[in-house]
Amino acid sequence: MSAATFDPDAYKRTTADQWQTAAEPWHRWGPTLEAWLGDATETMLDMAGVTLNARVLDVAAGAGGQTLAAARRVGPDGHVLATDISSNILAFAARSAREAGLHNVETRVLDGEELDVEPGAFDAVISRVGFIYFPDQHAAFVGMRRALRPGGRLAGIVYSTPEANRFFSIPVSVIRRRAQLPAPVQGQPGPFSLGAPGAIEAALERAGFVDVELRLFAAPLRLPSAAEFVRFARESFGALHQMLAGLDDAEREEAWSEIERELSQYETADGFEGPCELLVAAGTAPA
Repeated sequence: MSAATFDPDAYKRTTADQWQTAAEPWHRWGPTLEAWLGDATETMLDMAGVTLNARVLDVAAGAGGQTLAAARRVGPDGHVLATDISSNILAFAARSAREAGLHNVETRVLDGEELDVEPGAFDAVISRVGFIYFPDQHAAFVGMRRALRPGGRLAGIVYSTPEANRFFSIPVSVIRRRAQLPAPVQGQPGPFSLGAPGAIEAALERAGFVDVELRLFAAPLRLPSAAEFVRFARESFGALHQMLAGLDDAEREEAWSEIERELSQYETADGFEGPCELLVAAGTAPA
């Protein structure tokens, strides 16, 4: 999409539809997601100051792996509100909380750019690989800051650069070439939209956060094989399906085959290890 034709409202509708469809497989792949993102999630919760009795807002919560981790930390007298644009995926988050015996979790369908919550009501705001989906990242960050009490903390996880995340940038580049899609324009949402050096720190500071800090996190995605990664991506990565929409069935199969061939370079005797580097960024709502 060129800058002239990018329609943020259409993008959000498509994104919501993707996650309505991908909700069940994303939930089903939960153990893989936690093995992959679990350590970075704990760092995010540390940096957000998620502790006993805290009130936490989870933005773009998805199926809620990090929601449950936060709920365990805050204890029965704390509270976690998990929000997402997809009702289907939040239903899985709510079910997982019930199954885990966590009664301090609430779910609510909300657009992360329009957080209709009480100002100053939360001690912490978290988001695990959610910031990248917002067409208006500034509005989203300002809304998150307003949701925090003075001195409250925001922390979130994003991908760094395409070069450091070949597990995802290779599929994206293969599909972009085969579908003849133009390169993304700066400022549009996308997996690496906050990954350039200094980008997320600047975005948080523009939104009014102070004491901004950043940690780099190596998080290789480990699976039995490149073929298993392709199965994971085909079932769960809605953005790739959106990019493939202009191809016919045979062309899509050819694209997935090429992706698997390209990613086989990351197979070892111990299985597939896809390069992934995460950024955990945090900031404080000023007094």
